[in-house]
Amino acid sequence: MECYHPMGCGCDVCETDHGPKPFVANIMRAARQNQNFRTAFWTGPHLQMTLMSIPPCGEIGVELHSDTDQLIRVEEGQGLVRMGDCREKLNFQCCLGVGDAVFVPSGTWHNVLNTGNCPLKLSSIYAPPHHPQGTVHRTKAEAEQEEH
Repeated sequence: MECYHPMGCGCDVCETDHGPKPFVANIMRAARQNQNFRTAFWTGPHLQMTLMSIPPCGEIGVELHSDTDQLIRVEEGQGLVRMGDCREKLNFQCCLGVGDAVFVPSGTWHNVLNTGNCPLKLSSIYAPPHHPQGTVHRTKAEAEQEEH
């Protein structure tokens, strides 16, 4: 991954959370290069961006953020989003492609599934931040273990 520090930090690979300092990045390129299930890319006091890589036939997993709004954007691949008011009834669904954005209000159950043959690359904004600064989950199993 290329470093996008505006002042230039001199590193060849920069995988750390870049917040809360001012920062400029090509999000599509960074998301496409991300190999981790989840990487906290920038965390500030009121907002966070993570990058995700969902393998073919994989999914984020059904989740709910009770006090956090979320925006999920497809940077590469194709998928399906399902949302609803209860975990067992995700009655809203929509196919997703590159450039599509999903707005998930706090208190909404949701899941994103990879319906393609290649990894689904996502960027995700949380307001307020949802994951600890510097979070890196290499796999979904690692993320689930850490969150429980």
